[in-house]
Amino acid sequence: MQSIALSDSHLLSIRSHAANTYPEECCGLLLGQVTGDVKTLVEVLPTKNAWSTEAEDHCPEQKVLTKQRRYAISPEDMLKGMKDGRDRNLEIIGIYHSHPDCAAVPSECDRTLAWPQYSYIIVSVRQGCSEDLRSWTLDSDSNFQAEEILTVEPTQIQK
Repeated sequence: MQSIALSDSHLLSIRSHAANTYPEECCGLLLGQVTGDVKTLVEVLPTKNAWSTEAEDHCPEQKVLTKQRRYAISPEDMLKGMKDGRDRNLEIIGIYHSHPDCAAVPSECDRTLAWPQYSYIIVSVRQGCSEDLRSWTLDSDSNFQAEEILTVEPTQIQK
């Protein structure tokens, strides 16, 4: 089983972003390093939810979607994350987003837009309070599988 290692402060950052963005979905990038089957998170980079009518074209089965049900990270934010990571010998290891008033389980649209090398952390936010937080990764059949979350001390994360 693949796993993602992160600190309590990373979890707090993701949960806070999700609660503060409610009732819309939040999103952001996860910068870190990959060693074997373990991705180690070094930095959480919150981004703006760039979902728009243009983004709807990638999920044609459902129209009239809003930022309360979908997220998108702009190409500019992706490029900035890649450059920031490269400058520090890090890479984008995943993406996080919230599910307002829904379970922390990937949607079909999440699966359709997912990239196999990334971890996908989803936090459920109900009535403005973050609740369940889970991580997912795509298997070889492009289906999401749960990914183990390892909570480590910040001193165990090499920057």
